[in-house]
Amino acid sequence: MADGVTATQEFYTRYAALYDRIARRTPGVGGLRESVADALDPAPGDTVVEMGCGTGANFPYLRERVGPAGTVVGVDFTPGVLEVARDRADAWENVHVVRGDATRPPIADADAVLATFVSGMLADPAAAVRTWGELAGPGGRLALADLGRTTRTPFRPLNALFRGIVRASSPPGTRSQLAQSPTATLDARLVAAHRELDAVCEDVRHETRALGFARVSGGRVRE
Repeated sequence: MADGVTATQEFYTRYAALYDRIARRTPGVGGLRESVADALDPAPGDTVVEMGCGTGANFPYLRERVGPAGTVVGVDFTPGVLEVARDRADAWENVHVVRGDATRPPIADADAVLATFVSGMLADPAAAVRTWGELAGPGGRLALADLGRTTRTPFRPLNALFRGIVRASSPPGTRSQLAQSPTATLDARLVAAHRELDAVCEDVRHETRALGFARVSGGRVRE
């Protein structure tokens, strides 16, 4: 497992600049990030923690929601992407980045917790969602956005292309550690994470975007 973590860190560090361009410039990704911020729905002045923040592509959308009186904290365990995120956070006094494990957050408290494209990377995404719900606390906000194969009939032929993208973007050595294909693993983890969010939260909002490849869920942690 340690070798897998190292391989993942090295992979995303090596391609941090490319990942950042894809995360910010892919057609339609701005609208997807807007929908993620809408699903999280933090209030002005809130403290938002983003698990697996990557290069900080969500920071502008989150900072807009919480305003100058709020705080945005990005957590990621990969040094290379955190360097890019730190440079982006420097534009605001109330946006910060912390190196840490999203499954063991190095944060004591939050009003809202977000994870974008993270569930598929975790061995036990349901446990992580429970941890994030505990961090937000009763009445806090929790939102997820993840990618998986589309179930929309007109676009299912594109799943073959999606499978190829998933294989190509898997860090070296990680596929051999999986019991099934990377795409099937991704789908199973997505379902587990969003199902757990339904259990942890109430007033849950679900949305699919990007031809059904993107799932966005958000709600309020149960009292």
